[in-house]
Amino acid sequence: MSSTPPRGHLVRSEIGEQPAVADRVLSAAGGELTRLAQLLREAAPRAVLLTARGTSDHAALYAKYLIEVGLGLPCGLTSTSTLTVYGARPDLRGVLWITVSQSGGSPDLVESTTAARAAGALTLAVTNNPASALAGAAEHHLHVHAGPELAVAATKSYTAQLLSLWLLITTWRGGRTAPAHAVPGLLAQAVAAPEVPEVAARYRFVDRMVLTARGYSYPTAREGALKLMETSYLSAQAFSAADLMHGPLAMVDADRPVIAVVAEGAGGAAVAPVLAALRERGADVCAVAPDGLAPDATVRLWLPSGMGEDLAPVVQIVPLQRLALEMAVARGLDPDAPRGLRKVTETR
Repeated sequence: MSSTPPRGHLVRSEIGEQPAVADRVLSAAGGELTRLAQLLREAAPRAVLLTARGTSDHAALYAKYLIEVGLGLPCGLTSTSTLTVYGARPDLRGVLWITVSQSGGSPDLVESTTAARAAGALTLAVTNNPASALAGAAEHHLHVHAGPELAVAATKSYTAQLLSLWLLITTWRGGRTAPAHAVPGLLAQAVAAPEVPEVAARYRFVDRMVLTARGYSYPTAREGALKLMETSYLSAQAFSAADLMHGPLAMVDADRPVIAVVAEGAGGAAVAPVLAALRERGADVCAVAPDGLAPDATVRLWLPSGMGEDLAPVVQIVPLQRLALEMAVARGLDPDAPRGLRKVTETR
């Protein structure tokens, strides 16, 4: 007799695969990554433009921080519709155009990358599918080696994108990649941390949440909000901690929990005044942070310590992936196949 798999079994399995995926990314890094980094050094682009959708857009935002801080290059996130809907054709000579996509199959990403290449940009696709249309449209391709991802909600492909982008950009700028070898073990600790079900039970009936962070961790807040929206169908809004103070703080109260992603480093320190303001408002604050940071938070989703701030987002997202999974299951929902969503979203 066959039994029906439990809700969320795909997401749970793919979250658990992330340490092995990170090992695979690190094992695959070498000749191809060195070649790409050397190519980028020789091309010496005057600016970088990043194109993506959904979860991959948050990986692109992470790359923006890496490029602006580590390489000192101006870097922006594109408005894809300017090329695909409005037919704009800017002069992109001397520009590196990086398109990030798990599937490599979104028509607007393929079309915009093709248009950028025709406009003179050096094009690089970062995907989980070397045979995809996007990989074919770009001049160069970086494979993230996540393996097949069956759940609609992306988990392992996201952390594979982050780690792959970190390795590429760090190699490009001539930095040390040795810290990345700790990532599989750190991911394993985050996957096994015991407090997630308790926090999920605390927020089971919440219908509105705010997520916040600064710097490298801001993409983590945005991706966490997306995971909560697409799996638990709640209204989750993500703000930079700086933007949160410019108006949205007014909507925070005891009935709208705040999840604050707090890193070891300058970005985490910049969140401290915001946490103080939230405490004054009586907000329920969940800190995604190592021990010793955000001591006044109401509850904590634990993170291992000792991660460099620029690499920490690869691990930071795991407690939020797990929280989204457990909250969805507790609500009787199926995070493997959220209603109305598909793995590849076709937009233009």
